[in-house]
Amino acid sequence: MLRRLSLAVAVAASTGFVWAAQPTSSVAPLPSKTDLISVYKDAVDNNADLAAAQADYLARKEVVPQARSGLLPQINAGGSLGNTRTSLDTPDATLNRSSQLVQASLSQPLFRADRWFQLKAAENISEQAQLEFSATQQRLILQTAETYFGVLRAQDNLAASKAEEAAFKRQLDQSNERFDVGLSDKTDVLESQAGYDTARANRIVAEQAVEDAFQALVTLTNRDYSGIEGILHSLPVVVPTPNDAKAWVDTSVQQNIALQASNFAVTAAEETLRQRKAGHLPTVDAVVQYQKGDNDALGFTNSDGSIPHYGKWVDQTSVGVQLNIPIYSGGLTSSQVRESYQRLNQSEQLRESQRRQVVQDARNQHRAVNTDVETVKARRQAIISNQSSLEATEIGYQVGTRNIVDVLDAQRQLYSAVRDYNNARYDYILDNLRLKQTAGTLSPADLQALGTYLKADYNPDKDFLPPDLAKAAEQQLESSSKARTQQ
Repeated sequence: MLRRLSLAVAVAASTGFVWAAQPTSSVAPLPSKTDLISVYKDAVDNNADLAAAQADYLARKEVVPQARSGLLPQINAGGSLGNTRTSLDTPDATLNRSSQLVQASLSQPLFRADRWFQLKAAENISEQAQLEFSATQQRLILQTAETYFGVLRAQDNLAASKAEEAAFKRQLDQSNERFDVGLSDKTDVLESQAGYDTARANRIVAEQAVEDAFQALVTLTNRDYSGIEGILHSLPVVVPTPNDAKAWVDTSVQQNIALQASNFAVTAAEETLRQRKAGHLPTVDAVVQYQKGDNDALGFTNSDGSIPHYGKWVDQTSVGVQLNIPIYSGGLTSSQVRESYQRLNQSEQLRESQRRQVVQDARNQHRAVNTDVETVKARRQAIISNQSSLEATEIGYQVGTRNIVDVLDAQRQLYSAVRDYNNARYDYILDNLRLKQTAGTLSPADLQALGTYLKADYNPDKDFLPPDLAKAAEQQLESSSKARTQQ
């Protein structure tokens, strides 16, 4: 009797394994695989985008000492050496005079309102830069998870494609057998051949997707991996805690890192506006200057004869307070004030846009996680339902109530359900992490928590389906076989 096709048979044919429990010794040892935390550590050490963000943060925080320097003493020193040659017509003579001078000056701002507000703006810019760097670090956590589980998703899809190809190959073989004994016509063979060719093409595309996914991992970490650990099907698929969209929105508005950074951007713009307005205020500096040079350098000409024929070095020290009152600068200060008003308005509008986006993301991602929970359950059931449908269609085909097209369509739907199930699992994992990122609570601890559900000896060709579904499918196949035997 010809054997009916099933998911269990297809997996066994494509991988060399059957779904029933096998002795551990019969499974060839897999090469060493890397876990999620190790990949994240490699990304932290080698990711170019993170290194660039760190350099940007370290550069931007230097605005604080630069702004503070405008309020601290300024000390300068210098000197000059010159020679002056004077030619006279009457009497005909040439005079040479040399001059030497060394000097030092100290100035201390006493009242510089613009520089004070500049310092306050710089402090907020530094805080903004630090938060934006923290947001980049948090994005790397999510990016690591997306890339890591992108590889697992591609591997599971490839495993499903290989099983599907094996199933269509067995269907093609059975069609040829039935044609040879006169139980079917050539059309069934051609339909089966077309289904097999399509499945083979899908498997080739899936293989490329796995290679592309591993390449994305290399780009992220600058490391090559022979394999990565897979996620267990025992990972709890539960609704978020708390399961209240408003609570997640409130947390996100308070803790979202990008939104916090925009708050500092607004404050920095406010301080910059105060700085520009202070450009209309007077400035007061304490000034101390010391000079030492010859009488020519200091303009000490002895013209009054009080110190006859003095030609030695002269010391001069001056101490004073310098007041500067800006009166008109061509409209520069007023223009800078108007510009700062608009920059402040811009930063406020960007913050509001960021806030709205955070609220939207929090609500959408909360809904997405809840949807994923139900979707995973539905996809699991869809596999069982499609398996049963395939079994029934194969029986109908053998008794003549269904044709080969119905069988092939049932097989396609079964493997589509398998892919949808695995995609739903990975969507659930990533949507959870995205929700935490929006709320500002995402941390490496979340990756560590996922790491407890990783399987070091995960084999996609064998483990892409839950063990309980595999057992149920095998039992269903055995039951169907017994029923046929009794008939």
